[in-house]
Amino acid sequence: MKSGLRVMTYNAHSCVGTDGELSHGRIAEVIASQDPDIVAIQELDLARMRSGRLDQAAVIAEQLKMRFHFHPALRVKEEMYGDAILSKWPLTLRHAGELPTVKARLAFEPRGALWVTAKCGEHEVQFINTHLGLSLRERNAQAAALVGPEWLGHPNCQQRVIFCGDLNTPPCLAAYRTFRRVLRDAALQVRMRNRATFPSRFPLMRLDYLFVSPDIRVLDVRAPRNALTRLASDHLPVIADLEFT
Repeated sequence: MKSGLRVMTYNAHSCVGTDGELSHGRIAEVIASQDPDIVAIQELDLARMRSGRLDQAAVIAEQLKMRFHFHPALRVKEEMYGDAILSKWPLTLRHAGELPTVKARLAFEPRGALWVTAKCGEHEVQFINTHLGLSLRERNAQAAALVGPEWLGHPNCQQRVIFCGDLNTPPCLAAYRTFRRVLRDAALQVRMRNRATFPSRFPLMRLDYLFVSPDIRVLDVRAPRNALTRLASDHLPVIADLEFT
């Protein structure tokens, strides 16, 4: 019986690297190099002119031979932009939807979240991926919604829960503290030395997070800094090795 899994969260920046080049292969290579069981990816395009009208989630999933679900937070006619979850394990979609927004200068695009149940061996894992907004008030409203009854507060989302994504906030602000009240920050459960994930070339800010419920033990967390991860996206990926207790 499998008692653990490796998870990853990664803002792929629409597969445009820090050199300005569009490359799905580099994003897939970063993911493959870590061999995760489940991956949360933010900032993926579907049918957008700027990325060749491709379904980026499907292209990456096909290269990695993984299952996937995609949720478009933004729709402009046929063009879409949003978040995906890829998995080696069977997935069941639980909920996908928009998050609240506010009237603010930085609140210029809708945000969403995606919740799936992954069947990992004999265990079911509740896995949520999100990408919060740039406005402080917007993030606070979105964090409050995510700990509410449609998401982390749902009766079916109480055991073996993994919540992750690009939260666009440092740990000192309220949105982060909202999630800390209900889940454990995986990086704080181990001695993760380099937590900054943005910008990938010279990481100064911690924006990308993995949280887990108390029934999940954290064995290791890392944000690999190498030539490929500094090039493939403007964010570094975060990977955690976990074990069910």
